[in-house]
Amino acid sequence: MKRREFITLLDGAAVAWPLAAGAQQPGKLPTVGFFGAYTVAVQSPWTAAFVQRLRELGWVEGHNLAIDYRWAEGRSERYAEIAAEFVRLKVDVIVTVTTPVALAAKQATSVIPIVFAAVSNPVGTGLVPSLARPGGNVTGLSNLISDTGSKKLQFLREVVPGLGRLAIIASVSNPAVVLELDEVQAAARTLGLEVAISEVRRVDDIAYAFDALKGRADALYVCADPLMYTNRIRINTLALGLRLPTMHGFRDYVEAGGLMSYGTNIASLFRRAGDLVDKILRGAKPGDIPVEQPTKFDLVINLTTAKALGLTIPESFLLSADEVIE
Repeated sequence: MKRREFITLLDGAAVAWPLAAGAQQPGKLPTVGFFGAYTVAVQSPWTAAFVQRLRELGWVEGHNLAIDYRWAEGRSERYAEIAAEFVRLKVDVIVTVTTPVALAAKQATSVIPIVFAAVSNPVGTGLVPSLARPGGNVTGLSNLISDTGSKKLQFLREVVPGLGRLAIIASVSNPAVVLELDEVQAAARTLGLEVAISEVRRVDDIAYAFDALKGRADALYVCADPLMYTNRIRINTLALGLRLPTMHGFRDYVEAGGLMSYGTNIASLFRRAGDLVDKILRGAKPGDIPVEQPTKFDLVINLTTAKALGLTIPESFLLSADEVIE
């Protein structure tokens, strides 16, 4: 969904200047450390949503706010390095995405406020002790991806006739993925599905994982993760080669050739992250800001991929989808 872009211009910077700005050094703008898990190009829609929301709230980059961007490009070895750099720079707020990145930021500082834009299970992974009262220096938005496993499997059963064997590919070095894996396995057992799990820890493991899946599954569930996201085109291509319908957690995977996804809109979460950053820059403590959870999930299906797999999607399913990619 495209929103009309607008910028609120102010005659006097003091009108939009935050309460917290009084503590800033003379001439130093409040600074947000934007910790991107992926590349500039991949995250551009999310970044734009975040920056636009800040503008609507009176924060104009280069005018009364500085944003310092760093990009991990899907490389986990960069997480601790970037987090430490933001601490050295003494930014006022760190904005992150994904559980591993948020955990790296938390490990780097217990003082600088941290806002995570989209993580799976912030309590279960130890990011915060409570959603209502996160305490400490961390707050943000959950994408509830680990809680949607059962629903995703139900959707798979609707479009894959005779689904009996489910493959799951998961980057198990991510604690949020481990929790999601447990949820999906439990849901699969309830549905009477046979499960084959392929664990990956680095890029080189992906091809081996698919080799191990040959002839062992009727569909593939992909646990969302920076490693999976960065290699989503490759994963979907390999899955198509094995004629495996895929289920994902976010639309971007389906746009990259996956069959379907069910999950939250990441750009909308980044937009909400702008509201949390605004509150913190105006003096609120992150530990007093409840972690927010999404209320809307989008079902997206790629008809081109369905046709390539020889699948006929029920009309009722297409009518219930939020988006059909052709």
